[in-house]
Amino acid sequence: MNRNARLVSVLVIALVAATVASFAVYRALSANAGGPKTPQTVDTIVAAQPIAAGTLVTRAHIKVVQWPANARLAESISNPADVVDRGAIVAIALNEPITPSKLAAAGAGAGLPPTIPPGMRAISVRVNEVVGVAGYVLPGNRVDVVATASPTESRSDTTSKVVLTNVQVLTAGTRMEQDNDQNKPVQVTVVTLLVTPEQAERLALASTEGKIQLALRNPLDTGAPVTPGIRTAGLLGGKPAEGPKQVARSTRPRQAQPQTAPAPVSEPRPSVEIIRGDKRSVEVIK
Repeated sequence: MNRNARLVSVLVIALVAATVASFAVYRALSANAGGPKTPQTVDTIVAAQPIAAGTLVTRAHIKVVQWPANARLAESISNPADVVDRGAIVAIALNEPITPSKLAAAGAGAGLPPTIPPGMRAISVRVNEVVGVAGYVLPGNRVDVVATASPTESRSDTTSKVVLTNVQVLTAGTRMEQDNDQNKPVQVTVVTLLVTPEQAERLALASTEGKIQLALRNPLDTGAPVTPGIRTAGLLGGKPAEGPKQVARSTRPRQAQPQTAPAPVSEPRPSVEIIRGDKRSVEVIK
């Protein structure tokens, strides 16, 4: 009987262990049967195609995608009506989320004006292949403006100097202008720069009174070098004009010049005035 009892006990323990293991496996399979949970998403407006700066955004330029709610951008837009018919003030890449900071105010329109920040101005200058750095000046680049002019009528006073530094290029391209001599349309390369009102005055004067040259900058170089400029004499290795010569002063003490004593002044002698009728005379008393 003792042997049979031990066998029964072993069987009961094995049955209980098998039941517990089966229940654990069942719970695990039931938990995985639902699959991974779908993360919550929100509607987000992104660019359906590359959008250039100044473009009036239409419904064809955008699309609505599902963006993870836990990684949502602080300024993301979900309603297409908040984007359509507004101008893009910066270039927007494909599938890039569109935010209010990348769009002009509603009703501001499209084109160049909405891209100009408050307090700044856009001014265009005519350039050629040399002035425009052989076509490498493109929108978004940074350039320096070098002006060459003469403050007088003399060619020897012609000076070349950097008048503007680290100026942003807004647009660069060609346009048609009328040739006054041949009365035919010609292509003219024009570069539009983003400047302050004071810089606009300097640039207008430089392009009117002399010639300008654009110098392309590295976008990582944000310095503003101050140059003294160079004149024709300095360019050719000559010496600048000398000012009036100054006589060198001697370090030796000056010798005292002999002074002559003033001549003694004689005192006037006593005299008597004699009046005889209409005649007068003076007699000196000796």
